[in-house]
Amino acid sequence: MLKEFKEFAMRGNVVDMAVGIIIGAAFGTIVKTLVAEVLMPPLGLLLGGVDFANLFMVLKEGSTPGPYLALADAKAAGAVSINYGIFINTIISFVLVAFAVFLLIKQINRMKKEEEPLPEEPTTKDCPHCLSSIPIKATRCGHCTSQLNDAA
Repeated sequence: MLKEFKEFAMRGNVVDMAVGIIIGAAFGTIVKTLVAEVLMPPLGLLLGGVDFANLFMVLKEGSTPGPYLALADAKAAGAVSINYGIFINTIISFVLVAFAVFLLIKQINRMKKEEEPLPEEPTTKDCPHCLSSIPIKATRCGHCTSQLNDAA
């Protein structure tokens, strides 16, 4: 049984999948940092310094009566609240992550296009009489024996 497990675990696709998951997790951390530390601060400035994380609606006050200035105060008092600001932050983060991934994939695709080799020149042509494939330098068709012009 141990031998079978070793064979399963060492298959190429399992190892490739493991590497993909590890790289994906690392990439996720990079994108999360890009969004949180590079993209969100300027967005907050553009929106007038709004901190969406502190937008909430109290459904039931806690042991200490409100009003609560911040979500942390409401949670500390044990208030029941709808934290719609955190939801807005999550939506903005998702849109920014999706956009960052789009830009990254677009750049990768651009680099792939640059690396693609030029297509090879054709080595065959079609006979104008029988439409069979013949070598490009042929002067007579090997299938129908027709004389070929240079223009063919």
